[in-house]
Amino acid sequence: MPLAGHAASGLPVNLNKEKQTWLEINKETYGAKADHNGPIGGAKGYTKIVTKGDYTVNSLDSLLDALSKAKEGQTIFIPSGIELDLTARIYIEKLVLKIPEGVTLAGDRGYNGSLGALLTSDTLDTPMMIQAMGPNVRITGLRMRGPHAKRYMDHHARAFGPGGEGHTYYYKFPLSAGISTKYSGLEVDNCDLSAFARCGISLSRGEGHHIHHNFIHQCQYNGLGYGVSHDICASLIEYNLFNENRHSLAGTGKPGCNYTARHNVELGISLSHCFDMHGGRDRKDQTDIAGSSIEIYNNTFYAPQKAVVIRGVPEKVCDVHHNWFQLHEHAADALRASDKTIVHQNVYGTSPVKAE
Repeated sequence: MPLAGHAASGLPVNLNKEKQTWLEINKETYGAKADHNGPIGGAKGYTKIVTKGDYTVNSLDSLLDALSKAKEGQTIFIPSGIELDLTARIYIEKLVLKIPEGVTLAGDRGYNGSLGALLTSDTLDTPMMIQAMGPNVRITGLRMRGPHAKRYMDHHARAFGPGGEGHTYYYKFPLSAGISTKYSGLEVDNCDLSAFARCGISLSRGEGHHIHHNFIHQCQYNGLGYGVSHDICASLIEYNLFNENRHSLAGTGKPGCNYTARHNVELGISLSHCFDMHGGRDRKDQTDIAGSSIEIYNNTFYAPQKAVVIRGVPEKVCDVHHNWFQLHEHAADALRASDKTIVHQNVYGTSPVKAE
């Protein structure tokens, strides 16, 4: 049954006609509400779908040729129905798809029912599928599927349990990641990313990153398993669906690690807490710093695990407000943090009538 809500006007956003993601109390909106660009998670109804490009490719060789030629401002388009299996080339040649500065790599996910072109790798050793080679790269409308959909709990227990060899043993198992950048202005939108052991998207440096209207799921390798991972960078993460990740959002917590997360939905399955920021104790750098500035607002959480864990003290502030914690009755159930984390004006439970 649809969850009861308190929207004063308009229809609530129902992701599958069962999950209401926002409500209105005293003329204020709590939880995740779709914007004018289309549904949370993108696909059908998304308004910024790309349907053509300066280059149209239908094979891995033609894609690599286009990547070698494309200039700033140009688009490489992979049509609906195309599936590019990168497994052999990644395993043998250590292939990484390198996107030049200012170039868009696009599929048409959501257009006339299209699922979007699929890029996949089945080799467990897939260190990186796509790498931005400069600022202002856009990746849109594609599906990217890695080789690690499993949690590998036994492997983690052997590594870190009694008598285990710790990280020495743990990192003998190969890892995978989807998209990475060390430059500013990466945009990833309307994509379906899944099954990467380390992370779906790695933001190591740069500012102005915009990750929006995606479905990011099954990045749940125990000990890592991040939907979007941050190092020393700044990003806006909005209108995404997350499910079956270990942490959907994570940060190293180093000084200069920042993110704003708004209007995202955690669909309900999470190996650990959903939104994370590491602290100095995790890095063993003799500090208690947990990033610089974090804002988490208007998100909806269905996962029973803690929604937000800030594992130290931000340099500036972590501001958590106007979220809807569906399966938590109180702030202490939903979050764990310490100094400089402000938690206010959120709602808790399935049918809240006031904010706390």
